[in-house]
Amino acid sequence: MTGNTIPVYPTVRPAPFDPPAELSELRAREPITRMVYPDGHVGWIVTSHELARAMLSDPRFSARSEFKRPPVSRPGAEPFYGSPALPGWLVDMDPPEHTRLRQQLAGRFTARRMRELRPKVDQIVDQLLSDMEHHGPPVDLVQHLALPLPSQLICEILGVPYDERDEFQRHSETLFSLQATAAEASAAMDKLYALLRGLTKRDRDRGEGLLAMLAEDGTLDPEEIAGVGVLLLTAGHESTSKSLALSTFALLSHPDQLAKLVADPTLTDNAVEELLRYLTVFHFGVPRTPLEEVWFGGRLLRAGESITVSLPAANRDPGWFGSTADRLDIERRTTGHVAFGYGIHQCLGQNLVRMELRSALPALFRRFPRLHVAIDPGQVPLSCDMSVYGVQSLPVAW
Repeated sequence: MTGNTIPVYPTVRPAPFDPPAELSELRAREPITRMVYPDGHVGWIVTSHELARAMLSDPRFSARSEFKRPPVSRPGAEPFYGSPALPGWLVDMDPPEHTRLRQQLAGRFTARRMRELRPKVDQIVDQLLSDMEHHGPPVDLVQHLALPLPSQLICEILGVPYDERDEFQRHSETLFSLQATAAEASAAMDKLYALLRGLTKRDRDRGEGLLAMLAEDGTLDPEEIAGVGVLLLTAGHESTSKSLALSTFALLSHPDQLAKLVADPTLTDNAVEELLRYLTVFHFGVPRTPLEEVWFGGRLLRAGESITVSLPAANRDPGWFGSTADRLDIERRTTGHVAFGYGIHQCLGQNLVRMELRSALPALFRRFPRLHVAIDPGQVPLSCDMSVYGVQSLPVAW
């Protein structure tokens, strides 16, 4: 990017764990600057940690889907962006609707609730690792651990039968794909809503899971409960699966950091936070739109202009994380990272993701101390064509 050229959102990565270099260049030169969106709209991109947190906590910037534009080409977003939010889809709402829905859910995902779930998570992890051991190397870590762990757990929390996983995983993949057409994404969403409607009705009668509790409470209508279920089911397994597999790949690629973690398990919590920061699987950031004319970061932003807050750029900002921000350092002070966003829309399930990683990563390396990537690391397939970044598969042996 040179001269007065207005950039597009960069997507080419210099290495598997590093965001596009252009993001760092923009952050150093103009932490809020113009950006061209795929539909030709000229909006903005925010790349600094300070401005990212300021914008994400400022009520003048809306998260409503009516105003959203994807920063990269994503035909599957067309049925959902530019239109009012689907019932229950609180990530696409502002207060008071967002507040009303989130208040019904926040208490179910507190750190205390997650600690209560920890024995169950450890049990699932132990069984999955035993199955891996029984299968024998090589195995795909995604299919044997990173995907089934969050899928089983979110199914249990919601009250969704785990034998429905093939269906919801298939439709979820369509929704997160950058290649899916508008018709494919719309059909996938319709099928997921239909699935959750049926499960909510069944579970209300049986009194099982979060969906049943919401139905019994009666505060949310059936379509909102179905929408909340779709949101939690898809996001609840997709982001954790990508984070767990990519974190394993990163640790195996940084043996010095892995050795520190193995030698000192008390580093686990901090290692998880550093991996979340360093990898930032929501690699296209989050959209916001000013509801009024706003002076922000020395720029005049007009009502209706699209803004992309680049979470990967903010999480590599040396102004907050120091001169080694581009390195993986599990002993780093990670306070303030925005891997889960920031402000009122900060990821509802962040404590669940943390707890699953804190359980799975140490257990994996205890069980398989000689774990290694079973193919050339340069050949590990990356999911650059998904809105959540990660590896498509990770063959490992021990």
